[in-house]
Amino acid sequence: MKFEMARYILMSLFLALTLIANAQTDRQLIREGNRLFYKQQYDKAEVMYRKAVAKNPSNPQAVYNLGCALMMQSKDSAAVVQYEQAAKLEKNKLRLASVYHNIGVVCQNHKMYGDAIRAYQQSLRNNPHDNETRYNLALCKRLQKQNKKKDDKNKKENKKQQENKDSNNNKDKNKDKNNQQPKEQISKDNAEQLLNAAIQNEKATQQRMRRAMQRQGARSKSGKDW
Repeated sequence: MKFEMARYILMSLFLALTLIANAQTDRQLIREGNRLFYKQQYDKAEVMYRKAVAKNPSNPQAVYNLGCALMMQSKDSAAVVQYEQAAKLEKNKLRLASVYHNIGVVCQNHKMYGDAIRAYQQSLRNNPHDNETRYNLALCKRLQKQNKKKDDKNKKENKKQQENKDSNNNKDKNKDKNNQQPKEQISKDNAEQLLNAAIQNEKATQQRMRRAMQRQGARSKSGKDW
């Protein structure tokens, strides 16, 4: 009887704990996620924030915090997706400024300065007094200009190299053309020389044949006489 009673108590306690766990609100899950986040256990914090989002997909804080946990794990693409979702849900201007600031940081880290500039500008529209965002914005503008100058310089150098290459190709073609002309002239001279030699050989051959025929004729006549 005592064993059955103890078993009943344990079962009741287990069910009560299960109900309490299942009854956790999105806010409680966010607090648990924050506790893990501050301990730098970002993967575990991510789990808590995902549970909070599953509980209440319209909670901008849960979505934003999930983006932060993903960002701290270098899951930047996934983090930006969450930040963009948080931006649609958030009504508080200061928190909205933080959302866009973090989007700017991700873009800046990937040297996507145009996107970073737009995100920082949007952040300052919601919080004009954020000096950190203003500094990042100025830095991205300067880096963007430097990149543009570098790109323009590379384009000019590539264009110059292509022009030099084309010029060298044209010179090589002209050189080949000039080299071919003497060869054609030499070939023509050789042909004339060969023709003249053939004519001379033919004349010499004809003269030898005439002399041979004359000798043969004399012998023939001599043979008939004999």
